[in-house]
Amino acid sequence: MTYRPRPLDTSGVALSPAILELAEKLAKNAHEHWSAKRLAEGWTLGPHNDAAKTNPCLVPYEELPDAEKEYDRTLALETLKAITALGYRIEEAGN
Repeated sequence: MTYRPRPLDTSGVALSPAILELAEKLAKNAHEHWSAKRLAEGWTLGPHNDAAKTNPCLVPYEELPDAEKEYDRTLALETLKAITALGYRIEEAGN
């Protein structure tokens, strides 16, 4: 295999407390989208089983195990850091 992922270097990007709060909201929203898609595809709550279409993460974000929340948080945080690293600025409406 020759594929070598090369994500943007975001190690030097610091996010403000407000953006960190936004990251948590985005993490929850990502889980909501994932859950909605799975439910629409016929998945149900249960032990993880692709053949049976059951998954233990089909619960509200607040009820997810910390490891699952961390996956969504990392995705949101790295996206926000990449946006910043690419030269964009995120601010609340009205500011």
